[in-house]
Amino acid sequence: MTSPSAPVVADNRPRPGDPLDPDAAISVRGLVKRYGDRTAVDSLDLDIRRGEIFALLGPNGAGKTTTVEVLEGYRKRDGGDVRVLGTDPARGGRRWKAQLGIVLQSGAGDSQLSVRELLVARASYYAAPRDPDEVLELVGLTEKAGARGRTLSGGQRRRLDVALGIVGRPRLLFLDEPTTGFDPEARRQFWALIRSLRDLGTTMLLTTHYLDEAEALADRVGVLARGQLAEVAVPAALGGRGTAPAVVRWTENGVRRTAETATPTAFVRELAARFPGEVPDLTVARPTLEDVYLKMIGDDS
Repeated sequence: MTSPSAPVVADNRPRPGDPLDPDAAISVRGLVKRYGDRTAVDSLDLDIRRGEIFALLGPNGAGKTTTVEVLEGYRKRDGGDVRVLGTDPARGGRRWKAQLGIVLQSGAGDSQLSVRELLVARASYYAAPRDPDEVLELVGLTEKAGARGRTLSGGQRRRLDVALGIVGRPRLLFLDEPTTGFDPEARRQFWALIRSLRDLGTTMLLTTHYLDEAEALADRVGVLARGQLAEVAVPAALGGRGTAPAVVRWTENGVRRTAETATPTAFVRELAARFPGEVPDLTVARPTLEDVYLKMIGDDS
């Protein structure tokens, strides 16, 4: 998916030495974070545009959580320059923090308060919050306004987490593994909610282990491996998958056959001429996002 603010073009990370981008929602140059002798994030350069959904992918231990915590202002960095909404997170004050929304993997789902009470309480922290009832409608929880948080289903709890994250009108929303444990229907309902937030102009940084989720939601994706950013691109172009050879599979004389070709239309036309009717069990596919992702992270998985 793409938004009007994020053209469908491949867009690699900034080059080392490039200045910070004052127009970006997030601009990072040379970010370094170490834990003792281990370098968790190694010279990361990244720009995230205003109004886009950016998915940060990578296996456990690749540096995703550390990077996001630095951007949120919760972890000190050891090197590099970072600006989030124009401010260095290490020096961000209350006014800056009020512009951020954070949806963690665990939220307020076990609360004895009702859904609406939780939202009203959170809204009181902000100078100009969204109306709690409007937020309930936006996330599809109006009918659960009087229910206690502990009585909600898993999908409803995640909707409540998002509601708490956006009631303060954040310009930038961090989403950490937002659909872990969802069934397929709940995940797609949640995706629709995220798209509606983008339509309202909210910039989002999404971390997820679900490659189909990144492909469905993200305007661009970045892959972290061993603390370094391997590539940034639109999902369809990541790892050269948009121009990679197509894999054609079919059955002939009882044998399953496979061929790679840069011209699948011509190949299938020639193949079809060898059969009196349909080509048996014909499939044509280019590498999936999962294929190129696994190749990028290599032994880091």
